[in-house]
Amino acid sequence: MARAERKSQIGNRDSQIVLGAHMSIRGGVSMAIERARSIRCTAMQIFVKNNMQWFARPLTREEIRAFLDHVQRGELLSVFGHANYLINLAATNPQFHANSIRALAEELVRADQLELPFLVLHPGAHLGAGEEAGLKKIADSVDEVFWEIPEVKTKIALEITAGQGSSIGHLFEHLAHIIANVREPERLGVCLDTAHLFAAGYEIGSESGVRTTFHKFDRVIGRNRLVAIHVNDSKTSLGSRVDRHEHIGKGRIGLDAFRFIMRSPRFSKIPKVLETPKGKDLAEDVINLETLRRLAAVRRR
Repeated sequence: MARAERKSQIGNRDSQIVLGAHMSIRGGVSMAIERARSIRCTAMQIFVKNNMQWFARPLTREEIRAFLDHVQRGELLSVFGHANYLINLAATNPQFHANSIRALAEELVRADQLELPFLVLHPGAHLGAGEEAGLKKIADSVDEVFWEIPEVKTKIALEITAGQGSSIGHLFEHLAHIIANVREPERLGVCLDTAHLFAAGYEIGSESGVRTTFHKFDRVIGRNRLVAIHVNDSKTSLGSRVDRHEHIGKGRIGLDAFRFIMRSPRFSKIPKVLETPKGKDLAEDVINLETLRRLAAVRRR
């Protein structure tokens, strides 16, 4: 069955909002679909393997088919992946860097087998080598990864970071530099995280601030590069450079940014997923999703 054929047309208005959450793959990748649909998600992010291990056994043919042919797969309008947290394309340790290259290539292959359009990736941390050296190493590393897997269709979505420690990617200019300096820029997109934006110093706590921020994104990176948004409130203050996610409306950002994102036509087809704390019963996700759906339904006079 072709990818396009797996997308079903869901009738009611709520289901047309491309909104969901990161879901666990505990019990197998196909189980994430059931978890997502149990709370009415129409978008879903997953890890394609254990996110705290370098490598994993290959997916079996049965696992791949169980995911692709799952009876509820077509009810999800967008499904994409997130790379594991160990990967650092700017790593200064040779073995760590080699592991990062191999791990990212293998995860992109897994994502492609699951027909995921992109894999979200934190660009890396320079670990004292400096931003200029770090940015060059990330771009060179992306080239090396893509050279190893020329047939893979899954793209990399570079994620904005909070700027904690020596991490790279907390400025739009960083992401633009990486995109401009790789050999195959068409294989790169961008994922914006609201908590990271705020912690990095982008003032999105008001409607005017969030508008200004996205106008800058359009100017520096380009609107066509945006492939996903992580909708997370922030426990930490504006410009703190500390990455701590909070439930929607319970953190320092407030509701204006989320109302704008949920209501603006420019984001209507962009998948928006939560990465907020939760238990196995997903109760917190249900509350956050309902808050976002209410914001989407509010029409200004």
